[in-house]
Amino acid sequence: MRFDVFQRDQSLPSRLVPFTTTFLFTLVSVVPLHIPGFAVVTPSFALMAIYHWTIYRPDLLPPVAVFGTGMLLDLLNGAPYVGTSSLLLLLLRQLLLSQRRFFVNRPPFAYLWAGFLLVTAAMTAVEWALVSLLNGSALAAEAPIFGAALTAASFPVGSFLLGRTQRGVLMRG
Repeated sequence: MRFDVFQRDQSLPSRLVPFTTTFLFTLVSVVPLHIPGFAVVTPSFALMAIYHWTIYRPDLLPPVAVFGTGMLLDLLNGAPYVGTSSLLLLLLRQLLLSQRRFFVNRPPFAYLWAGFLLVTAAMTAVEWALVSLLNGSALAAEAPIFGAALTAASFPVGSFLLGRTQRGVLMRG
């Protein structure tokens, strides 16, 4: 009961923390890593932020924020089909909301990371298939696969930062 009261009494700046961190993670997601043999490969820090906040505080990251994150991501990446990231991130949010009981209050980090590995693989495959379908031909899969591997490998750092932010700002009281 105390937790519910605390949630309602949060200040506006505290309530904006999930959106702000997701926005910052989205900006970091578009910083290219120049790796020979790949045009542009970047870990999806935006995916990490949406995964984290949807599991732990979905009330503070509404669908409109997820939609805006996807649009921003597509615009900053120069995606040919603006809106695909928004669609996929909104679908991910709905899937995570239906399955979050399996992730909340699970002590081992490996459990959370395993879920993220599955989410990253599924999101990469669906995004590749959707863009290939919209493009009319199968796109090369090496860059998306490498990007997914970088995303999964970067998850511990992103999760640590988001967890510290959540404990430091939102759990104060």
